[in-house]
Amino acid sequence: MNKVIVISGGSQGLGKSIVVSLMENNFKIATCSRHENDFTKQMQINHPKKFFWQPLDISDRHGVKKFIQSVYKKFNRIDALINNAAVAYDGLLVLQPYDQIEKMLAVNLAGSIYLTRETLRYMMSKGTGVILNISSIIGQKGYSGLSVYSATKSALDGMTRSLARELGGADIRVNAIAPSYLDTKMSSTLNDEKRGQIIRRTPLNRLGKTKDIIGMVAFLLSDDARFITGQVITIDGGINC
Repeated sequence: MNKVIVISGGSQGLGKSIVVSLMENNFKIATCSRHENDFTKQMQINHPKKFFWQPLDISDRHGVKKFIQSVYKKFNRIDALINNAAVAYDGLLVLQPYDQIEKMLAVNLAGSIYLTRETLRYMMSKGTGVILNISSIIGQKGYSGLSVYSATKSALDGMTRSLARELGGADIRVNAIAPSYLDTKMSSTLNDEKRGQIIRRTPLNRLGKTKDIIGMVAFLLSDDARFITGQVITIDGGINC
Protein backbone atom coordinates (compact mmCIF):
# COMPACT_ATOMS: atom_id res chain seq x y z
CA MET A 1 0.00 0.00 0.00
CA ASN A 2 1.28 3.48 -0.87
CA LYS A 3 2.58 5.38 2.13
CA VAL A 4 0.82 8.59 3.14
CA ILE A 5 3.02 11.61 3.79
CA VAL A 6 1.76 14.79 5.44
CA ILE A 7 3.81 17.88 4.57
CA SER A 8 3.18 21.44 5.66
CA GLY A 9 3.76 24.26 3.19
CA GLY A 10 3.69 22.04 0.13
CA SER A 11 2.45 24.63 -2.35
CA GLN A 12 5.72 26.36 -3.26
CA GLY A 13 9.49 26.35 -2.84
CA LEU A 14 11.12 23.35 -1.21
CA GLY A 15 7.77 21.95 -0.09
CA LYS A 16 6.46 21.90 -3.65
CA SER A 17 9.61 20.13 -4.89
CA ILE A 18 9.26 17.51 -2.16
CA VAL A 19 5.60 16.95 -3.05
CA VAL A 20 6.38 16.47 -6.75
CA SER A 21 9.28 14.11 -6.04
CA LEU A 22 7.32 11.94 -3.61
CA MET A 23 4.31 11.80 -5.92
CA GLU A 24 6.60 10.55 -8.69
CA ASN A 25 7.68 7.77 -6.33
CA ASN A 26 4.09 6.66 -5.67
CA PHE A 27 3.54 8.21 -2.27
CA LYS A 28 0.18 9.70 -1.37
CA ILE A 29 0.48 13.31 -0.24
CA ALA A 30 -1.54 15.48 2.11
CA THR A 31 -0.45 19.08 2.34
CA CYS A 32 -1.62 22.45 3.55
CA SER A 33 -0.81 26.10 2.98
CA ARG A 34 -2.48 29.37 3.78
CA HIS A 35 -3.65 29.92 0.21
CA GLU A 36 -4.48 27.80 -2.79
CA ASN A 37 -2.40 28.39 -5.94
CA ASP A 38 -2.20 27.00 -9.47
CA PHE A 39 -0.02 24.09 -8.33
CA THR A 40 -2.41 22.84 -5.64
CA LYS A 41 -5.42 23.34 -7.92
CA GLN A 42 -3.85 21.31 -10.71
CA MET A 43 -2.67 18.55 -8.40
CA GLN A 44 -6.16 18.12 -6.97
CA ILE A 45 -7.62 17.86 -10.48
CA ASN A 46 -4.95 15.48 -11.83
CA HIS A 47 -4.46 13.28 -8.75
CA PRO A 48 -7.66 13.28 -6.67
CA LYS A 49 -6.92 9.87 -5.14
CA LYS A 50 -3.28 10.57 -4.28
CA PHE A 51 -3.19 14.27 -3.42
CA PHE A 52 -5.06 16.11 -0.69
CA TRP A 53 -4.84 19.83 0.11
CA GLN A 54 -6.58 22.08 2.58
CA PRO A 55 -6.10 25.76 3.43
CA LEU A 56 -4.53 26.06 6.87
CA ASP A 57 -2.57 28.42 9.05
CA ILE A 58 -0.63 25.88 11.11
CA SER A 59 -0.41 28.28 14.06
CA ASP A 60 -4.13 27.52 14.58
CA ARG A 61 -4.06 24.37 16.71
CA HIS A 62 -7.78 23.71 16.25
CA GLY A 63 -7.37 23.95 12.49
CA VAL A 64 -4.38 21.60 12.63
CA LYS A 65 -6.40 18.99 14.49
CA LYS A 66 -9.21 19.15 11.94
CA PHE A 67 -6.75 18.96 9.03
CA ILE A 68 -5.06 15.82 10.38
CA GLN A 69 -8.44 14.24 11.05
CA SER A 70 -9.42 14.99 7.43
CA VAL A 71 -6.20 13.42 6.14
CA TYR A 72 -6.82 10.24 8.10
CA LYS A 73 -10.43 10.12 6.97
CA LYS A 74 -9.33 10.32 3.32
CA PHE A 75 -6.39 7.90 3.37
CA ASN A 76 -7.05 5.81 6.50
CA ARG A 77 -3.39 6.01 7.50
CA ILE A 78 -0.53 8.44 8.11
CA ASP A 79 3.01 7.14 7.69
CA ALA A 80 5.15 10.27 7.93
CA LEU A 81 5.07 13.99 8.66
CA ILE A 82 7.39 16.58 7.14
CA ASN A 83 7.38 19.86 9.05
CA ASN A 84 8.36 22.19 6.23
CA ALA A 85 6.27 25.36 6.52
CA ALA A 86 8.18 28.40 7.81
CA VAL A 87 8.32 32.16 7.58
CA ALA A 88 11.37 34.39 7.91
CA TYR A 89 11.62 38.13 8.48
CA ASP A 90 15.01 39.81 8.23
CA GLY A 91 15.79 42.55 10.72
CA LEU A 92 17.74 43.49 13.82
CA LEU A 93 15.96 42.21 16.91
CA VAL A 94 15.92 45.61 18.62
CA LEU A 95 13.95 47.01 15.67
CA GLN A 96 11.87 43.98 14.73
CA PRO A 97 8.09 44.47 15.01
CA TYR A 98 6.39 42.23 17.56
CA ASP A 99 3.96 40.90 14.99
CA GLN A 100 6.87 39.51 12.95
CA ILE A 101 8.41 37.92 16.05
CA GLU A 102 5.11 36.34 17.02
CA LYS A 103 4.48 35.08 13.48
CA MET A 104 7.83 33.27 13.29
CA LEU A 105 7.35 31.68 16.70
CA ALA A 106 3.77 30.67 15.85
CA VAL A 107 4.43 29.15 12.42
CA ASN A 108 8.00 27.83 12.58
CA LEU A 109 7.83 26.37 16.07
CA ALA A 110 4.32 26.16 17.53
CA GLY A 111 2.80 25.06 14.21
CA SER A 112 5.33 22.25 13.84
CA ILE A 113 4.65 21.13 17.41
CA TYR A 114 0.88 21.12 16.82
CA LEU A 115 1.20 19.10 13.61
CA THR A 116 3.56 16.63 15.25
CA ARG A 117 1.30 16.17 18.27
CA GLU A 118 -1.81 15.48 16.21
CA THR A 119 -0.04 13.22 13.71
CA LEU A 120 1.59 11.14 16.42
CA ARG A 121 -1.81 9.99 17.66
CA TYR A 122 -2.23 8.02 14.43
CA MET A 123 1.38 6.86 14.12
CA MET A 124 1.46 5.51 17.67
CA SER A 125 -1.74 3.56 17.16
CA LYS A 126 -0.15 1.99 14.04
CA GLY A 127 3.16 1.33 15.82
CA THR A 128 5.49 3.00 13.34
CA GLY A 129 6.16 6.31 11.60
CA VAL A 130 8.61 9.01 10.59
CA ILE A 131 8.84 12.67 11.60
CA LEU A 132 11.12 14.83 9.47
CA ASN A 133 11.74 18.46 10.41
CA ILE A 134 13.07 20.94 7.87
CA SER A 135 15.45 23.02 9.94
CA SER A 136 18.21 25.39 8.82
CA ILE A 137 21.93 25.93 9.34
CA ILE A 138 20.88 29.37 10.60
CA GLY A 139 19.79 27.53 13.74
CA GLN A 140 23.30 26.13 14.16
CA LYS A 141 25.55 28.86 12.86
CA GLY A 142 23.51 32.03 13.30
CA TYR A 143 23.18 34.97 10.95
CA SER A 144 22.90 38.67 11.66
CA GLY A 145 19.33 39.89 11.30
CA LEU A 146 17.77 36.44 11.68
CA SER A 147 17.94 35.91 15.44
CA VAL A 148 14.27 34.99 15.89
CA TYR A 149 14.22 32.71 12.85
CA SER A 150 17.41 31.13 14.18
CA ALA A 151 15.81 30.62 17.58
CA THR A 152 12.85 28.78 16.04
CA LYS A 153 15.11 26.46 14.05
CA SER A 154 17.39 25.75 17.03
CA ALA A 155 14.28 24.84 18.99
CA LEU A 156 13.16 22.52 16.18
CA ASP A 157 16.55 20.76 16.36
CA GLY A 158 16.11 20.30 20.10
CA MET A 159 12.63 18.89 19.60
CA THR A 160 14.04 16.47 17.02
CA ARG A 161 16.56 15.02 19.46
CA SER A 162 14.17 14.84 22.41
CA LEU A 163 11.33 13.29 20.41
CA ALA A 164 13.70 10.68 18.99
CA ARG A 165 14.32 9.49 22.55
CA GLU A 166 10.68 9.78 23.47
CA LEU A 167 9.36 7.83 20.49
CA GLY A 168 12.07 5.27 19.73
CA GLY A 169 10.24 2.57 21.67
CA ALA A 170 7.20 3.12 19.45
CA ASP A 171 9.34 2.58 16.32
CA ILE A 172 8.87 6.21 15.27
CA ARG A 173 12.00 7.86 13.88
CA VAL A 174 12.56 11.61 14.18
CA ASN A 175 15.20 13.45 12.17
CA ALA A 176 15.85 16.90 10.74
CA ILE A 177 17.48 18.32 7.64
CA ALA A 178 19.31 21.64 7.98
CA PRO A 179 19.83 23.25 4.57
CA SER A 180 21.77 26.43 3.93
CA TYR A 181 20.16 29.22 1.92
CA LEU A 182 18.25 27.73 -0.99
CA ASP A 183 17.49 29.53 -4.23
CA THR A 184 13.76 29.78 -3.51
CA LYS A 185 11.16 32.46 -2.86
CA MET A 186 12.21 32.67 0.79
CA SER A 187 15.72 33.77 -0.20
CA SER A 188 14.52 36.11 -2.95
CA THR A 189 14.54 39.01 -0.49
CA LEU A 190 18.33 38.79 -0.17
CA ASN A 191 20.05 41.75 -1.74
CA ASP A 192 22.93 41.18 -4.14
CA GLU A 193 25.53 41.92 -1.47
CA LYS A 194 24.20 39.32 0.98
CA ARG A 195 23.67 36.74 -1.77
CA GLY A 196 27.22 37.24 -2.99
CA GLN A 197 28.58 37.01 0.56
CA ILE A 198 26.83 33.67 1.16
CA ILE A 199 28.04 32.26 -2.14
CA ARG A 200 31.65 33.32 -1.45
CA ARG A 201 31.55 31.59 1.94
CA THR A 202 30.20 28.36 0.43
CA PRO A 203 32.93 25.94 -0.74
CA LEU A 204 30.70 24.71 -3.58
CA ASN A 205 30.31 28.37 -4.64
CA ARG A 206 26.53 28.56 -5.07
CA LEU A 207 23.23 28.66 -3.24
CA GLY A 208 21.52 25.34 -2.71
CA LYS A 209 18.72 24.14 -4.94
CA THR A 210 15.63 22.24 -3.89
CA LYS A 211 16.86 19.20 -5.83
CA ASP A 212 19.87 19.11 -3.48
CA ILE A 213 17.52 18.36 -0.59
CA ILE A 214 14.85 16.02 -1.91
CA GLY A 215 17.16 12.99 -2.18
CA MET A 216 17.90 13.13 1.55
CA VAL A 217 14.20 13.56 2.28
CA ALA A 218 13.39 10.39 0.34
CA PHE A 219 16.22 8.50 2.07
CA LEU A 220 15.16 9.47 5.60
CA LEU A 221 11.57 8.46 4.83
CA SER A 222 12.69 5.08 3.53
CA ASP A 223 13.43 1.79 5.27
CA ASP A 224 17.09 2.27 4.32
CA ALA A 225 17.20 4.82 7.17
CA ARG A 226 15.58 2.43 9.67
CA PHE A 227 18.41 2.85 12.21
CA ILE A 228 18.76 6.64 11.93
CA THR A 229 16.96 8.82 14.46
CA GLY A 230 17.65 11.96 16.46
CA GLN A 231 19.93 13.40 13.78
CA VAL A 232 20.14 16.89 12.30
CA ILE A 233 21.68 16.41 8.87
CA THR A 234 23.31 19.48 7.35
CA ILE A 235 23.12 20.08 3.60
CA ASP A 236 24.91 23.36 2.98
CA GLY A 237 27.55 23.05 0.26
CA GLY A 238 30.22 23.06 2.96
CA ILE A 239 29.54 26.48 4.46
CA ASN A 240 29.43 25.04 7.98
CA CYS A 241 32.52 22.80 7.75
